[in-house]
Amino acid sequence: MIVNVSAAPTTTKLLGRPVGSHPPATRKPGPRPERGSSPREGQRVRPLTRRQIEDHLQELGDLYAETSGGGPWVWNQARSAFLRRLAADARRPGFELLIAETTALTGCAYGFPVGGDGPWWEGFDGYLPGRLLRLAASGRLFVISGIHVPSRVRRQNQDRAWNLARRLQKRLLTDHGAAVAVTLVKRSDHRTVEALRSWGWRYVEGDTPRTAPLGPFRVLVLDT
Repeated sequence: MIVNVSAAPTTTKLLGRPVGSHPPATRKPGPRPERGSSPREGQRVRPLTRRQIEDHLQELGDLYAETSGGGPWVWNQARSAFLRRLAADARRPGFELLIAETTALTGCAYGFPVGGDGPWWEGFDGYLPGRLLRLAASGRLFVISGIHVPSRVRRQNQDRAWNLARRLQKRLLTDHGAAVAVTLVKRSDHRTVEALRSWGWRYVEGDTPRTAPLGPFRVLVLDT
């Protein structure tokens, strides 16, 4: 699982009234405006076809590098590795990639449904409990293999339904009629786990510090 969040700093302007001016009339406090990654900011979510993904590879690679927050190395080796992984995932049956955009690309998420057999289980062997295996056999399990969003999506309004990451992951599940999303995260990648859990993901049943399966990965799941 890859969750990229931008490390770009934000700026804040503090505006005050001129010295000597009269204070404004007192008003009853109204509802506070929603802030953060709200659809009111004009972010439109839509899927790309496989042909459109090929046409937008340059932009998707740029988005990956920008939201990774790394230096020149990210713009070269890591970016190229991301595009290779994306191309491999795009060949899987049922693969879908969603983008969020305003006047430019602002985020993306992608994944694919899995069945009870076939070649798409590589990497999941030994990690999935029986309940998820049964869901896979019924065609209602979906792997989300990447979410790439700006850092404010992780820091602000994580529990809001209109948080961009939540919108993207929910849309993927809805489009495929999936009951549960699943992903693997490197055990040492605490940053990704923290972001996913803030967006509603949880550890798979029975995964506690004492009972977690051995290995380099942990399983996180997301219910619809």
